[in-house]
Amino acid sequence: MIEARLTSIRYMARDIHLFEFTQPDAAPMPSTTPGAHIDLHLSNGVVRQYSLVETGDAPLSYTVAVKREANSRGGSSFLFDQVKVGSIVSISQPRNNFPLAESAVLSIFIAGGIGITPVHAMMRRLSATGRPWSLHYACRTREEMPAFELMKPGANVHLHMDDEAGGRVLDLGSIVRAAPTEAHLYCCGPSPMLAAFEEATKDWPPDQVHVEYFAPKDVAKPSGGFRVRLARSNKEYVVPEGQTILQVLRQAGLDVAFSCEEGICGACETPVLSGVPEHHDTILTEKERTANDTMMICCGGAKSDTLVLDL
Repeated sequence: MIEARLTSIRYMARDIHLFEFTQPDAAPMPSTTPGAHIDLHLSNGVVRQYSLVETGDAPLSYTVAVKREANSRGGSSFLFDQVKVGSIVSISQPRNNFPLAESAVLSIFIAGGIGITPVHAMMRRLSATGRPWSLHYACRTREEMPAFELMKPGANVHLHMDDEAGGRVLDLGSIVRAAPTEAHLYCCGPSPMLAAFEEATKDWPPDQVHVEYFAPKDVAKPSGGFRVRLARSNKEYVVPEGQTILQVLRQAGLDVAFSCEEGICGACETPVLSGVPEHHDTILTEKERTANDTMMICCGGAKSDTLVLDL
């Protein structure tokens, strides 16, 4: 965990601010890669994940873009209303569930709203290395569009404002159909956009399709009714109906890494040594799910009577 100081808050667009954090002793932050995110552990007990606007080797600061959500559950509203410049905030080590394939012949980015944040870091990286990319970015209105320097309309930047298009949303199907077969496609945005993107790319090779979720696809009810054995201590625990593996282990006093408890951040990913897990996360690919050698214990269950975890 990094104890960082909030050093600046900048207006970016309507209801979107940039929050910049540095270490109090001015030491560099851990290195990051495009698409990475961090957890902010707020003093109201809430933990939220935010993508990094800029990434690189040993940066002196981390900057995240935060949108004030109308139905905030204590994350964005607390940051906007309670966290001031000079406040100390606990930050996790960076994680990347949305990595950039830097060697791709062409990278096509589709983003909506605040979903531009990780995409912006990817575009910066590809521009710096001379790799080709294009962006299709959608917002409800122009006032809600963050003013990132790479988002000026041009041959490779296409902006779509719903209100200026008669209320029509971005046509993802057309974008995907026009994409070269060797391209890598990326999408980050609201859930309806992600669902439309996954439908449009369902026949594409999975390793060329990249999606970032910051909300679960569905809320899975814990299955329960199985046992979990921890290989390192050989201790065994019963996971009852209505509880998750993570909840049972924490109740037993174990110090287990976790953050979102929704299967979207990857903090609790745990190797599976034996048994068949039941996956409910939005991180693992179909190939990884089929392999059944890792799982998110905050939301995953079991299809077998016993799971043996590398804990």
